[in-house]
Amino acid sequence: MGVINVTPDSFSDGGKFLKTEFAVSHALELIKQGADIIDIGGESTRPGADVVSVNEEINRVVPVISQLRNLDSKITISIDTSKALVMRAAINAGANFINDVNALQNIGCLETAAQSNLHVCLMHKQGQPKTMQKNPEYEDILTDVMEFFEQRIENCKQANIQDKNIILDPGIGFGKTLEHNLALLKNIKQLKSLGYPILIGVSRKTMIGQILNSEVDDRLYGSLAIAQFAYMQGAEYLRVHDVKATADVLKITQKLM
Repeated sequence: MGVINVTPDSFSDGGKFLKTEFAVSHALELIKQGADIIDIGGESTRPGADVVSVNEEINRVVPVISQLRNLDSKITISIDTSKALVMRAAINAGANFINDVNALQNIGCLETAAQSNLHVCLMHKQGQPKTMQKNPEYEDILTDVMEFFEQRIENCKQANIQDKNIILDPGIGFGKTLEHNLALLKNIKQLKSLGYPILIGVSRKTMIGQILNSEVDDRLYGSLAIAQFAYMQGAEYLRVHDVKATADVLKITQKLM
């Protein structure tokens, strides 16, 4: 899953792809590099990020989705949003995958996902982006995350979302300390015991900087190490900025395994 942030304030590439033509061009390049899914988001969810209005988010993502769909009829286009109206607008424009950091908890999202019959990724997070990293606490991180997923899966089933469409993301860096993040990554196999595919998004994130004492632009090798580890633990989806490098690592890993 290649990342396209159509935002001015995302932690890694904020502002680079705010213009539609830049975003579309970058998406096409990521597809050439081996992306199976292009994940397009119009609202930053980095720690400390401000909320974006529905209209602004739609205005950012819909032109990119429309143009990309016109240029590539087969690529899976993911809409990264927690707002039902944005989901609907994106789906109408050609998106065919929903990636929700709020796990369809906002009004209308469950219904929208059910009506669309698309794959949907449910992510765990504690708190809201503005304040989620101030002091995250858990009784037991793995148990708490799994119980959250169990409840959201039940809610999805009650809304008539099909089992085959559900993907789970433990939300690395979303209301979690370094120790919490490491515990979740080390227990991907346990998360898989719930019976659903796992998506991991760690590319360039703060935990890598904490371990390596590196800035955002110097976290490629750390990102690749975690991508390979997650893949070897059974993660089916990897959300990354550096598609070619990740694809190369995974091709070699597949051969070795």
